[in-house]
Amino acid sequence: MTGAVLSPGVASLILFVVFFALMALRVPVAFALGLACLPILLIEPRLSAMTLMSETFNSYNSFILLAVPFFLLTANLMNVGGITDRLLRLSRTMVGHFPGGLAQINVVLSLFFAGISGSSTADAASQSKIFIEAQRREGYDDSFSVAITAVSSVLAVIIPPSILMIVWGGVLSVSIGALFLAGILPGLLLVAVQMATVHAYAKSRGYPTYPRATFIEFLTSAAITIPALMTPVIIIGGKIFGWFTATESAAVAVLYAGMLSVFVYREIDLKGLLAAFSDTGRFAAVTLFCVGTASAFGWLMAYYKIPQALLSGVSQWGMGPITTGLFIAFVFLVVGCFLDAIPAIIIVGTILQPIAAAGNLDPVHFAMIGIVSLAFGLVTPPYGLCLMICCKIAGMRLSEVMKDVMLMLMPMIGVLVLIVLWPQLVLFLPSLISPEFLK
Repeated sequence: MTGAVLSPGVASLILFVVFFALMALRVPVAFALGLACLPILLIEPRLSAMTLMSETFNSYNSFILLAVPFFLLTANLMNVGGITDRLLRLSRTMVGHFPGGLAQINVVLSLFFAGISGSSTADAASQSKIFIEAQRREGYDDSFSVAITAVSSVLAVIIPPSILMIVWGGVLSVSIGALFLAGILPGLLLVAVQMATVHAYAKSRGYPTYPRATFIEFLTSAAITIPALMTPVIIIGGKIFGWFTATESAAVAVLYAGMLSVFVYREIDLKGLLAAFSDTGRFAAVTLFCVGTASAFGWLMAYYKIPQALLSGVSQWGMGPITTGLFIAFVFLVVGCFLDAIPAIIIVGTILQPIAAAGNLDPVHFAMIGIVSLAFGLVTPPYGLCLMICCKIAGMRLSEVMKDVMLMLMPMIGVLVLIVLWPQLVLFLPSLISPEFLK
């Protein structure tokens, strides 16, 4: 930029070297992003340390981001209000008789949970407490129990409503309603792949199976659970049909989950309510602080036109839609190993957006490639937040479960490749229901 002391190359070198050095020292990602900005802000005469504060707080001036704490609160109200227990019983009647019954229930419950909470970390924390010890008692290998719990938790950021979709839509100006619709088929396909993986493990290792539930038992569980299952219908339907915005739909979800817990299932008490609000405050603070410092980091990159410098060579490759999609998936897969998904969207998503446009990718298709790729980063080291949560609750090291995690991710990578090769997998429902959302 004219008048800047540092060139784009020097500025990017300082930003990324400091950031990765802090990460190597195990500084939390949100703090590492903010601290990486400080050297440049102190060197550049036109800027100051206060720029970090102002750009961080500017990012919070977003109505869309209010949806994040609301969806987290919905998930926590589910847990303390008895909703999760009822979804667990319904899952048991549906797939308990499949090989590896308890692990199959684990996957299906993650599907239900994903349709309400939108948070993979909340899913990983709650599912670990429910399933890991239970699977140990039934003879499942520890590494398998942790791996399937962590891997199934990533469904929460792919199946709508997803916090990542809300952030992506707000940062990159993509219809959140279209993203909600686009995530349904890939999410269901990933559920099928995970259940098939559990089936293969169960057959090879002799994991136990529950007796088949009767049709009456299924109907009884379904009838009890229908009010809870209406939550994603209200959230997604309300957003798609224009009844309310993404943030308003999250607030409605909180009210609905609260009413179910208090007046329908009647299992919530004051202690549980306080715990739900406390957990929500902690998770939301971490998530939104990450958004703020990532936005400041991204602002500095834009100030020095670093994205243009990075893309000057790539834009000359002349890639078509498929090659562009595979390139974007690869970049997000690598970045997801080192960076939380939300700052990755803010920083890397804005860098790759021109490449996606040049490759003639629909913005919704580009978004789903990025979101699914980043979801894998939640269970791959060295970052792997969901995997770390599951390992901590199970009392295991990451190295002890990595073999099973990688085996489970291989067929899921196949789904990601299918998303790249066959855009209609993600564009079919948006084009069918709300074609005005697409380019």
